[in-house]
Amino acid sequence: MDAVIISGMPAAGKTTVGKIVASKLGMKLIGGGDVLKEMALEMGYKSGGEDWWDTEQGMKFLQERKRSLDFDREVDKRLVRKATEGGYVITSYTLPWLTKKGVKVWLLASVKSRARRMAKRDGMAVKRCIAVLSIRDRENYDLYKKLYGIEFGKDLSPFHLVIDTEHIDEEKVASIIVAYYRARQE
Repeated sequence: MDAVIISGMPAAGKTTVGKIVASKLGMKLIGGGDVLKEMALEMGYKSGGEDWWDTEQGMKFLQERKRSLDFDREVDKRLVRKATEGGYVITSYTLPWLTKKGVKVWLLASVKSRARRMAKRDGMAVKRCIAVLSIRDRENYDLYKKLYGIEFGKDLSPFHLVIDTEHIDEEKVASIIVAYYRARQE
């Protein structure tokens, strides 16, 4: 059973779509954030819950992570293992470029669309979300270019599917992925 790897810019809907796809295919869902929490536990942090990153310990761990690219490399190494095992829906910024395994999907969405999603999810103003996303987009691009030479958000060559999510909801996006996955498994 292949893995399904879902990527896209921040707030493109990766986690929401990933949950639906995992449920429909009977797979486990994992993402880079889950692996980072796992690593934090191994380092003695008491990580847990969706909002852990906003706690004092969560922020301390993230500061530690910023000091060394080894954290990101380790996350990616663990996700590559999960992709090789199969049976996972994996949300990741970098994994599609790092493994030949899995069905790889890029969720395409404009900054405005992503900002609206983020605003709804996080209870922030859309204008503020646009500003946050522009910073995150630039930081992600720079980080993954430095780490792996990836043209994040520009090079879509590793992907089997590129789905424009602008005008379709997450259920429809998930249905497209599931249908494609099942057709490849036959």
